[in-house]
Amino acid sequence: MLSSERSEESSMDASLCLRSVQHEKRVMACTSVSFQAFSLSFRAVARNPLHGCFAQHDRAIVVKKAVTQSIGNHFAKVAVHHEKLFVIPMAQRSLVWFRNDLRLHDHEALTAALAESSDILLLYCFDERQFGKLPSGFPKTGKFRAKFLIESVEHLRQAVRERGGELLVRMGKPEQIIADLAGALGITSVYFHQEATSEEQYVESALRQNLNALGVRTREFWGSTLYHKSDLPMSIEALPDVFTNFRKQVEKHAQVRPLFPTPTRLKHFADVEAGEVPTLQGLGLEEPQPDVRAVMTFKGGESQGLQRLHEYIWQKDLLKTYKDTRNGLIGADYSSKLSPWLANGCLSPRKVYEEVKKYEAQRIANDSTYWLIFELLWRDYFRFIALKYGNRIFHKFGIKGKPREWSHDREAFERWVVGKTGQPFIDANMRELAATGFMSNRGRQNVASYLVHDLNVDWRWGAEYFESVLIDYDVCSNYGNWNYVAGIGNDPREDRYFNPKRQAALYDPKAEFIKRWIPELSSWDAKRLIEADSLEYT
Repeated sequence: MLSSERSEESSMDASLCLRSVQHEKRVMACTSVSFQAFSLSFRAVARNPLHGCFAQHDRAIVVKKAVTQSIGNHFAKVAVHHEKLFVIPMAQRSLVWFRNDLRLHDHEALTAALAESSDILLLYCFDERQFGKLPSGFPKTGKFRAKFLIESVEHLRQAVRERGGELLVRMGKPEQIIADLAGALGITSVYFHQEATSEEQYVESALRQNLNALGVRTREFWGSTLYHKSDLPMSIEALPDVFTNFRKQVEKHAQVRPLFPTPTRLKHFADVEAGEVPTLQGLGLEEPQPDVRAVMTFKGGESQGLQRLHEYIWQKDLLKTYKDTRNGLIGADYSSKLSPWLANGCLSPRKVYEEVKKYEAQRIANDSTYWLIFELLWRDYFRFIALKYGNRIFHKFGIKGKPREWSHDREAFERWVVGKTGQPFIDANMRELAATGFMSNRGRQNVASYLVHDLNVDWRWGAEYFESVLIDYDVCSNYGNWNYVAGIGNDPREDRYFNPKRQAALYDPKAEFIKRWIPELSSWDAKRLIEADSLEYT
């Protein structure tokens, strides 16, 4: 800047020293604050022509918590000049806390932090509580899901580093780790996406409390669903208890929001240790062994999810037949297989929607293309149901509060877990799950129905086993679906039952899937396998 320009600028009235026009109304509203209430004494404040910000001749005037909260915590200082308050725009140091949103594309919290901050710290915390034991005794996060999570964090770190930034990784309790970082590094704001269930919400609440004590604000966003919860044509409290009613209203009255842009450049301001991504062994878990019978090899990470999305829709052109093939059992391509990346937030549901809409515009729009969006709507629905009913989705009698006496026959349950019930179609699906961490949607419906209706075993045991083992575990979808199958959730037909013999005849008529996972039956006649009530092969 020329010296004449500096001189001219330095003579300007301090009232023009507002950097952000967007905050002008909020700043001017503060001029009506009674200064006497704060007993502030002050002397002349002038603008420093060298640094372009307020400098005080004698001492700085910092308006305490009451004033800064009235205009937003991202303004740390307020200056007084000619009996008016003026904001001193300060460099905002922000922290973005990654959770089940392990991606850079369509990430509102990250986008907002980049727009509102001068310095940004990116963090992922492996919450130690997620690697303990469930009440049923299973690991809360089993080896398949843990491996996928580790890969997803590693890929996110790589993507961040490629853009010039750094992803800090920590192990412990996020609400403590983030508060400690905020206090040590002068963080002024913490950005994150909200979750829908109690364990995650407890962490959010504890974090708010810890940060509030430090005078650090939170900026919270909703980014896990196709339709934003604020755009629903009904309140969460008025959410219909039948999916079809929800779907019809949403499709008629709501719009899917556009994607947030993927950042091309990031930077890291803090000279702080990046931290190591934990190993499976460090988490007390063993390495999963590959199985050639698996539908596919799932690798965690945003790039892997985007690759699978492109492969399924564009490269293999499979979307146009999705509705016809989605109930398959063998191979990678009978369904999209996007669920692990959606569950970890490596893929945004809006990104999937965008690609479907592009495909419909460029190739074909039919029942199959719609049906993939239909499945995303089911995913949304279970998240909103979790918001509506809270912990009732975990209760014995479900969201309906429908009493039922459940068996707690541990021996029967263990036979179900290891695939030795004697019912071939059920056992084949359970063995696939144990060996690979994945099971088809058709398989999940059948094994869940068998546990609760044929064995009458407490559905919560099955839900916890799925929580531990599934590579694509999603708390809302998992417990929502178990409520549904057990007749205590959102199914308008309370007596829905999946007959495993009939299901096998429809979806595995040659017993190829059964023989694939129960090789001791490979020489048996398909008809005998399908029609058997119980076989002695275990």
